[in-house]
Amino acid sequence: MDEADVERVRAVVRAIPSGQVRSYGQVAEEAGLRSARLVGRVLAEDGHDLPWHRVVRADGTFAPHIAAEQAARLRVEGILATDGRVPPALRPRR
Repeated sequence: MDEADVERVRAVVRAIPSGQVRSYGQVAEEAGLRSARLVGRVLAEDGHDLPWHRVVRADGTFAPHIAAEQAARLRVEGILATDGRVPPALRPRR
């Protein structure tokens, strides 16, 4: 992955409005990448200054290692997770 890919991912994540979520796959598609895993990698390595908490798995769940913090950050934005998932109306469309 080159710097242009990283910057496209960063731009897509930065543009997710407060109170909304996107899936890793949606971010990848918008950034022109083939793999949702690359989005996770960018966020893990270079996403500390982004609203990374607005990116969830396709089924609306959180990655276990960040679940508590992600749920807390989304709660501040008015998104309440139920059973470890964002509400059905907010879940990313597959």
